[in-house]
Amino acid sequence: MKKPVLARPAAVALFAAAAALCAPAFANGTDAGFNAKALFAPLTLPHPANAFRDSAGRPGPEFWQNRADYNIQARIDPATHTLSGEETITYTNHSPDALNELWVQLDQNIYKPDSRGSVTSPWPHKPGQTTDGYQLDAVEINGKPVHYLVTDTRMRVDLPTALKAKDGQLKLHIRYHYTVPGVWGGRTAVTPSKNGDIYEIAQWFPRMAVYDDVHGWDTLPYLGQEFYLEYGTIDYAVTVPWNWIVEGSGQLMNPDQVLTATERQRLAAAAKSDKTVYIRKPSEVNDPASRPTRSGTLTWRFRMEHTRDVAFAASPAFVWDAARINLPGGKHAMAMSIYPVEGVGADKWNRSTEYVKGVIEHFSAKWFPYPWPNAINLGGHGAGMEYPGIVFDGFDEGGKPLFWITAHEIGHTWFPMIVGSNERRHAFMDEGFNTFIDVYASDAFNHGEYGPKRDGEYAPGGGNPVDEILPILADPNAPTLMAHADSISEKYRHPVTYFKGALGLILLREQILGPARFDPAFRRYIATWAYHHPTPSDFFRFMDSATGEDLSWWWRGWYLHNWQLDMGVTGASYVDNDPSKGVTVSLVSKQKLVMPATLRIDFTDGTHQDMRVPVEAWRFNGTPKITLDTTKAIKQLTLDPDHKLPDADRSNNSFAMH
Repeated sequence: MKKPVLARPAAVALFAAAAALCAPAFANGTDAGFNAKALFAPLTLPHPANAFRDSAGRPGPEFWQNRADYNIQARIDPATHTLSGEETITYTNHSPDALNELWVQLDQNIYKPDSRGSVTSPWPHKPGQTTDGYQLDAVEINGKPVHYLVTDTRMRVDLPTALKAKDGQLKLHIRYHYTVPGVWGGRTAVTPSKNGDIYEIAQWFPRMAVYDDVHGWDTLPYLGQEFYLEYGTIDYAVTVPWNWIVEGSGQLMNPDQVLTATERQRLAAAAKSDKTVYIRKPSEVNDPASRPTRSGTLTWRFRMEHTRDVAFAASPAFVWDAARINLPGGKHAMAMSIYPVEGVGADKWNRSTEYVKGVIEHFSAKWFPYPWPNAINLGGHGAGMEYPGIVFDGFDEGGKPLFWITAHEIGHTWFPMIVGSNERRHAFMDEGFNTFIDVYASDAFNHGEYGPKRDGEYAPGGGNPVDEILPILADPNAPTLMAHADSISEKYRHPVTYFKGALGLILLREQILGPARFDPAFRRYIATWAYHHPTPSDFFRFMDSATGEDLSWWWRGWYLHNWQLDMGVTGASYVDNDPSKGVTVSLVSKQKLVMPATLRIDFTDGTHQDMRVPVEAWRFNGTPKITLDTTKAIKQLTLDPDHKLPDADRSNNSFAMH
């Protein structure tokens, strides 16, 4: 589970909060009122279809997306915990609009004591837990200084000449430095370990804001609710003391300069091994022979393509291991883990690379192939945070928690690193989608070793998810899945964004559409929007079109509202009082949402028959009658006999025949 940027609540607090949500009594439902016209009315989605985004939820014939390529040189000074950087951004304007200014994200400014995020955070800073944010030493366009204005975590760069539409290009050069936060920094920090500090470096370079067809410049301030970024190629170099190991997003481009011959040989062996291979063993962490030089500094160079961001970790304390990832089509990548000796253990980080390899192979085979050369799990203070090609987890984790956090953070490769939704606006397209694919990864890994997934992200009480979601659906203060990410309080962040978001897709896949329709459509959605920026409306339209189903009622009830479900069986009678002629069943809905459901007919001879009641049974009113072609005497009828639906009151789900 991911923690907010300004604090790391203890896992026990998250579980306690989740348990507390299960305490309130459910809504009665009798006064909620089922309204067929409201549920099945035509749905107007928030973002209209047009030439940019078509009616089938795909990029339209005039779709465009701007591009940002980066070349960055950075240096870390361990004496002052300072990162100094110099970057050149090649920005390409593919839009039909000439741009008079650029907007740049300065996320390190959230750590300033007067930042919007700091002031509005529910976790106040303690003394000493702030920085001065970015210190800008130069801002230039095509080599010449330009006027700029910094406002909180954004910078407006005024262009001397408008950047022309449709493929106009310029180079923005920025020199900067900042103090890396301590462990209180959350997603980026300096973490002490017994063999040296661990630098977990993220949000570390000024990054272009997105200019798109939905909002123009999307300049929401960084309050802690993550990111929305342009895609491109990022080349970056990091200079650190000679005895440090650096691993980060993308491909290491100069292994001959920064690794020993032994380490290069071990990497080559790991690239052919399905078992974990040490690149630097625990016993070698403080051995000068594990480094190619004995003094000065080393510069590590990386390159990553088709990415919206990069992050890295650097420390003298790292143990390093790796193994081969087997991808569809005979392709391969590398799973890696870097962690201090405190993380060593048979049920701890010794298995991290196995987890990375296993979940990536699962996600790749089931949904979309992993696209980058490496995938790295960092054992640090426990940020529980994801970036393209690298994730930040806790070196003190082990067992189920380590697997689940690894699977979740690696799962973010697909949402939002490949499918680049706007996390600052639509959190469920990031956390909910990812938690959804994690559920199946837990079932699949090592024959279900860590399944089913039951943690702070999904059914935290360890019970049936459709029961555990009921208090959220009944809570009148709970936000909807469509709520702005920054408006979802910590009380509801996991229960709504993660849990409800994931369960909505589970129900859509398993109860509404079935895997045979859902899975191909979801795969095509990922492939269609890979390295692009879909909105919720795009997703809703895509799934309607690709599955051949008008799901307006589902989007309305589960996503745009928090409508509850309470269906039941109120009566049954044989046609002409003759069991051989069939049975007429009376149903009821006491809440605003209904779903297709299984109706089990238990016969008096001990056999049973299952029939599906489609959602259309409710299209006229909340008390429909359906006639079934049965030929035998019936003992009992039960709606949702396998307990798969989030029914608020199951006491009326069965009816006994007399």
